[in-house]
Amino acid sequence: QVQLVESGGGLVQPGGSLRLSCAASRRIFSFNAMDWYRQAPGKQRELVATLTSGGSTTYADSVKGRFTISRDNAKNAMYLHMNSLKPEDTAVYNCKAWGATTSVGAPSYDYEGQGTQVTVSS
Repeated sequence: QVQLVESGGGLVQPGGSLRLSCAASRRIFSFNAMDWYRQAPGKQRELVATLTSGGSTTYADSVKGRFTISRDNAKNAMYLHMNSLKPEDTAVYNCKAWGATTSVGAPSYDYEGQGTQVTVSS
């Protein structure tokens, strides 16, 4: 089993930056994809960014050019770098790992963290 824990959220002014972290409790040996989602009050959950095992990245149109997803294998962590933040970016952000394994031949599972709150307001 792997626990994912997000951190780095908080209150930031419009135009500011934050870096969200998603730390895994165990080394993730392989995965199909890792995502960042967000959900604002009264709104549907939105897929913000995806990182595939091959290193490809995709972004929601609403964050393209402002957000960057990355992974540090040595630290067993994934990040979401958020720049030029807007009030509409306010939401709870979750990370998710799809088809993750902890070693060769181990079964794969999907894991998701509890989320971290990002509030963009002056």
